[in-house]
Amino acid sequence: MEMWELVAREEVRNTIAGYNHAGDRGRLADLAATFTEDGVLHLEGREPAEGREAIVRFLSGVVAEGSRTDDRGERKIVRHFVANVAFEHTSPTEIRTAAYFVVFNAHGPDHWGRYRDRHVPGDGRWLIAHRYVRVDAIAEGSNFAG
Repeated sequence: MEMWELVAREEVRNTIAGYNHAGDRGRLADLAATFTEDGVLHLEGREPAEGREAIVRFLSGVVAEGSRTDDRGERKIVRHFVANVAFEHTSPTEIRTAAYFVVFNAHGPDHWGRYRDRHVPGDGRWLIAHRYVRVDAIAEGSNFAG
């Protein structure tokens, strides 16, 4: 493995983490900035959101669903954990990854699934050009069931 690839892999991991940290905090503009200007976020079963502005609009609804308060009127926490990031293809112009995720709330696992990403270099870092999200299962009572 060459040095450029080691650096690129770490930058991709940082992009994946940045997406999730921003999402957990409801910072949708920061989350969208992990995508290219024309990047695509595609959640299985829904129309893909194309471009940063469309991603923010789309996720505004998702964040609203996940931010509902619990029975005591407290805002529910959301924490994404990503594991097993597999690099399926690496080149100086494109990196494709696959990873598993699980989302926790104050009561435990909420939903889980997989990311399939295509990353490209841009703005001095690696950005998401396309993210396909598949939710494999949703816990009973999930805030994201909608």
